[in-house]
Amino acid sequence: MSAEPIIYGLIFVGVLVLVEGLYLVAFGKSISLNSRVNRRLEMLDKTGNREEVLEKLRKEMQQHMKSRSIPLYSLLSEKAQKAAIAFSPKQLIMLMAGLAVIAFLGLTIGTETEPPVRALLSLGIGIGAVYFWVSSKANKRMSMIEEQLPDAVELMVRSLRVGHPFSSAVQIVAREVQDPLATEFGMIADESAYGRDVGEALKEMAERLDMQDLRFLAVAVTIQQQSGGNLAEILAGLAKVIRARFRLFRRVKAITAEAKWSGKFLSAFPIMALIVINVGDPNYYDEVRDHAMFIPACFAVGIFLSVNLLVMRVLTDIKV
Repeated sequence: MSAEPIIYGLIFVGVLVLVEGLYLVAFGKSISLNSRVNRRLEMLDKTGNREEVLEKLRKEMQQHMKSRSIPLYSLLSEKAQKAAIAFSPKQLIMLMAGLAVIAFLGLTIGTETEPPVRALLSLGIGIGAVYFWVSSKANKRMSMIEEQLPDAVELMVRSLRVGHPFSSAVQIVAREVQDPLATEFGMIADESAYGRDVGEALKEMAERLDMQDLRFLAVAVTIQQQSGGNLAEILAGLAKVIRARFRLFRRVKAITAEAKWSGKFLSAFPIMALIVINVGDPNYYDEVRDHAMFIPACFAVGIFLSVNLLVMRVLTDIKV
């Protein structure tokens, strides 16, 4: 029995765990989205310098979009931006290279694969592990922001109705809600305190996170600043719209879940069957492995499986 496919999987999982461990060691548990005290307040408690904390957070939030020109990193920059990864682009690239080296050593020790194949696999493991990790962080963070936003807008509405100005309502959201939205609104509150227009700050946050609901909020605040009106009533209506959109997104996600998982299963099943067959009987494909059409057929199967995933994703990508 060949244990190489299992070793490949174990090395990938080990590299993935190593990335998370390095991230927590470098930035501490305060970087976790599950922290009860939001990261901005914790940083303020340690340093006491509001301007320094704002500058550090802004640098973290914007550094990845400024590195889109790097050929390899351009695939990762948008996800890293949404995830607010504290690692700099240079550190992430160095991390990919380091993990690729670790994976190469693991493959060298645990397998007898040819060196060029080991190098190619280790490079894929290093890049793939970092991309998978950043992507999961981004998806989790964006999901939490979408869930927190209606409650945050309603909190601002209650604050406005008791007579607080909008800047104070933003500060209340930054103190009362949890991360990740608390830190985002905390940055807006700090920028407003240093003279920046709140509507402009909200618009920049909406574009950085690429969230339609935040764009609605930015437009509502900007229009009210220019033409006047009852901002509390506007935001109350907006909160209802955002909450209704959130429920609709969840319903659409539930309806399309079966089709999405069917596409993933149909694409993954041939690969899993191939691994199981090779583990159970390593000589199963010996009679056809030397055939001239074997390699082209493998490439054709890989292309068809990828097309299947792409088609199912397009069919289930319902715009709301």
